[in-house]
Amino acid sequence: MKALLAMGSLRGQLLRWLLLPLVLLEVVNTVSVYHNAVDAADMAYDRSLLASTRALAERVTVVGGKVVVDVPYVALDSFETDTLGRIYYKVTGIDGETVSGYGDLPAVPKDVPRSENYPALVRFYHASYNGQPIRIAALLQPVYDDSMRGIALIQVAETLDARKGLTRKILLDTILWQSSVVLLAGLLVWFAVKLVLRPLMRLKHEVESRNVSELSDLDPALVHKEVRPLVQAMNASTARIAELIASQRRFIADASHQLRTPLTVLKTQAELAQRELERTPDASPAMRNIVASMAATTDSAVHLANRLLMLARIEHSGNHELQPLPLRATVQQVALELALSAVGRGIDLSLESDGEAEVNGQVLLLRELVSNLVDNALRYTPRGGNVVLRVQPQATQVVLEVEDSGPGIPPEERERVFSPFYRAAATMQANPGGSGLGLAIVRDIAALHHATLELDDGANGRGLLVRVTFPRATPPQAT
Repeated sequence: MKALLAMGSLRGQLLRWLLLPLVLLEVVNTVSVYHNAVDAADMAYDRSLLASTRALAERVTVVGGKVVVDVPYVALDSFETDTLGRIYYKVTGIDGETVSGYGDLPAVPKDVPRSENYPALVRFYHASYNGQPIRIAALLQPVYDDSMRGIALIQVAETLDARKGLTRKILLDTILWQSSVVLLAGLLVWFAVKLVLRPLMRLKHEVESRNVSELSDLDPALVHKEVRPLVQAMNASTARIAELIASQRRFIADASHQLRTPLTVLKTQAELAQRELERTPDASPAMRNIVASMAATTDSAVHLANRLLMLARIEHSGNHELQPLPLRATVQQVALELALSAVGRGIDLSLESDGEAEVNGQVLLLRELVSNLVDNALRYTPRGGNVVLRVQPQATQVVLEVEDSGPGIPPEERERVFSPFYRAAATMQANPGGSGLGLAIVRDIAALHHATLELDDGANGRGLLVRVTFPRATPPQAT
């Protein structure tokens, strides 16, 4: 059981095992796409920086044996500032002298290799200038005239504001796009898992909606091929349980039936012994008490055997068809049969009805339900009390109430009294010889008739009110 709980839900595990690798792959892909995009952006900016350097190199010449550069004012303006950052330049002559530009621009480090991406003697490197990080393109430009020949160095630098802005945009766009992909993929995976698990949910609902007594096989075709062995194993287990239950039912029925004959003989003998003692004036009181106790015990045993037989009959009646039956007439007939018992106990037994109404049921079981309720009420109602039977037809249901003026059942015990052989403390005092099967039989018969069963206080908070609510039988359609 602990292992089962630890496994969690199948849907959760499928989602975790599908979505977690997907998220990890998307994270890796996001990092890769980001770095590739940044590399591409850097290459584009370096190409633009190289173009500016070449444009400046084209204006480097040798005049009178000196390197000079002709930079128009418009070009100087563009070098000074840019919409996305600041640009600096420097032209260094053959002998290392500053020809033009910012003389304090950082020199080319010795360990910077020549770029292999362009057909030019250019080096790219990062540096810091005026407290700002910059990117510098350093181009070696051959210069010469009739009097001299050498290499000039042209450096063009730009601040990294534009690159950082583009990098942030690339990062945000990548994260947004990849998050959208993950979200969409997650929704598709969730929908796919839900769709795949739908047959299992149908199987779950079918099992949950089954009646307690329904032990037929489940259809393996309801689920996927991989789950069918599980359904077949469940069917095999259910078949073994059904066989065990049937064996227990047969044993209870057979044992109860076999007990009836010797118990009937014993009851007859106890009654004969009581009659014989009545004819014998000199019989001792002790002997009379022993015989009376034997007769009472025999009556309890016969009552218990009859109740066990009734339980077995109810269990075997689970698949029988229900037919429309008049409830008031059934209650009235049971009341008439038990009227003599009520008179003998000094109890007022009455029937109140608002009219006849039919319910779907089985004749014998419906009579047994009413008989058990009335018999229980008579057994636990003291002499001089009253038992009231009510039949109340309503629009879609029919309510049967049996109310007595006995000791009642405390609210905390009302659920437990439906268990076989359980008896509340108050009822045990009022009737020590009870079997504890009456309300269990009533519960099973009510369930068989799709009726609800409630226990409540009687009038003025005294006694017990048993309410059974039946679905009203649907009248046949006119043809």
